[in-house]
Amino acid sequence: MADVRPFRAVRYARPSAEVTAPPYDVIDADDCARLRARDAHNVVHLTSEPDEKAAAERLRRWLDDGVLVRDETPAVWFLEQDSVGPDGVARRRDGIVASLRVEPYANSVVLPHERTHATALEGRLRLLRATRTQLEPIFLLYDGSTPVARPEGEPDIDVEDTRLWRLDGEHGVPEAFDGRQLLIADGHHRYEAALAFAAEDGADRMLAVLVSTGDPGLEVFPTHRVFTGRPDIDPTGEPVGPLEGALSALGREPRGAPAAVFVRRGETRLVRGAPGELDVELVDRFGHDGISYTPDRDAAIRLVESGEADCAFLLRPPVVADVFERARRGQTMPPKTTYFYPKLLSGLVLHPVDP
Repeated sequence: MADVRPFRAVRYARPSAEVTAPPYDVIDADDCARLRARDAHNVVHLTSEPDEKAAAERLRRWLDDGVLVRDETPAVWFLEQDSVGPDGVARRRDGIVASLRVEPYANSVVLPHERTHATALEGRLRLLRATRTQLEPIFLLYDGSTPVARPEGEPDIDVEDTRLWRLDGEHGVPEAFDGRQLLIADGHHRYEAALAFAAEDGADRMLAVLVSTGDPGLEVFPTHRVFTGRPDIDPTGEPVGPLEGALSALGREPRGAPAAVFVRRGETRLVRGAPGELDVELVDRFGHDGISYTPDRDAAIRLVESGEADCAFLLRPPVVADVFERARRGQTMPPKTTYFYPKLLSGLVLHPVDP
């Protein structure tokens, strides 16, 4: 049974866009440098600090200096997030911010859908050991209605199209998630780091944002595959140029049949996979040497047309129900199978692992 509870959050005394940031795993070195320069207290000084001991010392100093404060009483939080997706459509997504008890995947309470990398997992574990704080939330999905309605009145935190209302007490949240399975949308490495930490330390709670699969603002986009240094990739397919015609043909393919548009300089093909595969699994057959990922279809095409990349595979958005069903069967999928948008904002609330 999913154990979801209120928690005593640590948060900025003066929350603002100057101190928040995207999750650590979606910012590159240039983004990180820009965010560090934006404010000496930006959360990347914790989440993306390569020296874990320095991050822990900085966290303690910010608490001592009053930059960060800790709530006196436990609460859950109602989250509302506005965005305009890669498709140009404006959406609003709701969620609940709470404390989750981590459990091994074998318990079938929290389900993964992507495979992880050992190096990234170890880095998150070292940071957790040093800071004893869950610095960023993971993003979880559940089937069913949202147990908490948006509160009346002004939000307690309002930063960059994200709003949070603090709700003292439980508000029926523990009972609402009793018996529900949760699917990790984003945060596999952080979850597995929390599992490892719980096994060695006993502290087994982490920060989570929970969103209903029925939320009208929930949208998942494809992550396209780009290959560099791979002139050997030459899949059999149906020539369907020009590109817009290829994408239209891809859109007409039945959902139960895996397909993708293969793009090489001056050429496009509609490539079909084997029955039972997902679109990403069709591409996964070609391995990961030289691969990169982007949710930006136009960027993938530009890389191929400029000669910077040999080829690209353009994919359809995955269906959340398909991902959930695979996860329930214990089947993980290739990295970057899904691209949930918008990403959660880091630096709104933090979750110490100690009560």
